[in-house]
Amino acid sequence: MIGYRAVAASTDAYELAEGPLWDSERERVLWVDVNAGQVCIGDLCNGQAVLSARVHLEGTAGAVVCSTAGELLIAGARELHTIGADGIHTVGTQLIAAGRASRLNDGACDPAGRFLVGSMALDGRQRQEVLYRIDPGGEITVIDDDLTLSNGLAWSPGGTSFYNVDSIPGVVWVRRYDPLRGTVGKRVELLHIDEGMPDGLCVDVEGNLWIAIWGAGQVRRYTPGAEHVATVEVAAPNVSSVAFVGRDQNVLLITTAREGLSPEQLAEFPHSGLLFTAQVDVTGHPTTPWVSR
Repeated sequence: MIGYRAVAASTDAYELAEGPLWDSERERVLWVDVNAGQVCIGDLCNGQAVLSARVHLEGTAGAVVCSTAGELLIAGARELHTIGADGIHTVGTQLIAAGRASRLNDGACDPAGRFLVGSMALDGRQRQEVLYRIDPGGEITVIDDDLTLSNGLAWSPGGTSFYNVDSIPGVVWVRRYDPLRGTVGKRVELLHIDEGMPDGLCVDVEGNLWIAIWGAGQVRRYTPGAEHVATVEVAAPNVSSVAFVGRDQNVLLITTAREGLSPEQLAEFPHSGLLFTAQVDVTGHPTTPWVSR
């Protein structure tokens, strides 16, 4: 088992930081502060994520992706939002009906630039949440409709395997994926995690999964065959997501949260809510920009 230790990489602490992303065109990092409804934009400087700008929504901001031209697509509480390269904010497709006790959560682009985003229950309902695929033309396809807390999404380097997390039951699913058409095969359980909950994840160039483990203060590396081969220790129990960032995709950027921690836990883990980085022995597989149209 290989061990790594993450180091603090931000001065600001967030209630619920999530969804880190490397924008290679502009060489910047993006992440969301979910409960604050903010998209955070920063520079990677000497291992630190230095905040340079924020975009604010009314309600939550579950995830953000970026197009080659610099347009942002943001998962709001119930609908999608776009921020054009000119800064114009447009409210788009509503995915969750008004009155339903759910919100949009984590999202990512598939190897063709389609946006996938899932929902989570806010009232304790089980197995009723949805994973959507939104094509560049705006067509919406339901991939799953039996999740509880849809979370991290990632694809194998060839794009033919698709991974998605359902955090509450602690399951990481895998299925075949057609990058050309976006169609999926039968869903199979790859991992079941009992100690902590799987949250966000990313994939390296070798096809290994790096999974944030909420409640355990760790990012764990698993082979495509589900063997646990490495652990990154993080000085914050609620580790929410992870991404490879930097020009060479050689820095592991980790988000954490203060949400759900008692005053005693916050005193014990004062770095909770910070961003962290770790140097590991592999580079990340580049993510695909959002194709807006």
